[in-house]
Amino acid sequence: MSVQERNNVVVLGPVDRPTVLLAHGFGCDQNMWRLVTPVLAQHFRVVLFDHVGFGRSDAGAWSAQRYEDLDAYADDLVEICAELDLRDVVLVGHSVAAMIAVLAVNRAPRWFAKLVLLTPSPRYIDDGDYHGGFSRADIDELLDALEANYLGWSAATAPMIMGNPDRPELGAELTESFCRTDPAIARAFARATFLSDNRDDLSQVTVPTLVIRTAQDAIAPREVGRFVHERIRGSRLVTLDATGHCPQLSDPGPTAAAIEAFAGE
Repeated sequence: MSVQERNNVVVLGPVDRPTVLLAHGFGCDQNMWRLVTPVLAQHFRVVLFDHVGFGRSDAGAWSAQRYEDLDAYADDLVEICAELDLRDVVLVGHSVAAMIAVLAVNRAPRWFAKLVLLTPSPRYIDDGDYHGGFSRADIDELLDALEANYLGWSAATAPMIMGNPDRPELGAELTESFCRTDPAIARAFARATFLSDNRDDLSQVTVPTLVIRTAQDAIAPREVGRFVHERIRGSRLVTLDATGHCPQLSDPGPTAAAIEAFAGE
C-alpha cells in the first residue's frame, strides 16, 4: 500500500503554487480543515491527510507498538512529503499535530520552508515554573476516564475542548468525530499526546514559524503559546480573538487569513 493510500492523502488547489500541508489533531481527521481549505486552495496547493487510525486512513497500518509515541506520526509526515516529492512545504499542525510537525521539521528540514503551529502545547502537565494547564493527577484522571468509558469521555470532553458553549453544534461535531475513532487507537494516541514533553524540541526548529493561539483555550492556555513562541527563535505569535482549541472550526476566517498571510510571504 502506498503512503497516499495509507494516510488517505487528498491534494487540492493549483499544482504550480506553494504547498500547504495540513495536519489534524487528536480524535479528528482532515474534515476538520474543511472551512479553511477553500480559502487556502485559491492560492496554494493544499495537501490533506488522515493520521493512521483516524478518518479514512488504513487502520490496518496501525499498531500499538509503532504508534506508542508521536515519533511515528512525524515519520509518516516525512514519508508523505517524500512520496509526493513535496518541496518548500508550509506545514500546519493543529493541537498535538503541532508537536508532530515540530518533530518532522527537525527530523527532515529539507522538505519544509515554514511551520505554523495552531494552538500548540509541548507539554500538557505542569512542571515547576512551566504551566501546561493540567496537573499530573488531572491527566491521570482523564486517561482513566478514557479507558473506562471512551464514548462517555468523548461526550464530556469534546465540548470542553471545543469551547463556545453558546454554539453547541461545534462541540457536537467534535464529539461525533471522537466517537468515530476506534477506542483502542484513541486511548493509545491520548497517552502519546497528554504524556508527551516536547519542550526541548522547540529550540531545534530552524524554519520560519508562526504560533497561533486563541484568546481562551482550555487545553493550551495563552501562556503555553507564549512559551512556544519564546522557545522557537525568530517565531511570530498571533492571538486570535477566538474561543476554544479548534479555531479552524469556531473562527475559520481569521484562522485561514493568518495561515494564508504567513504562507504567502
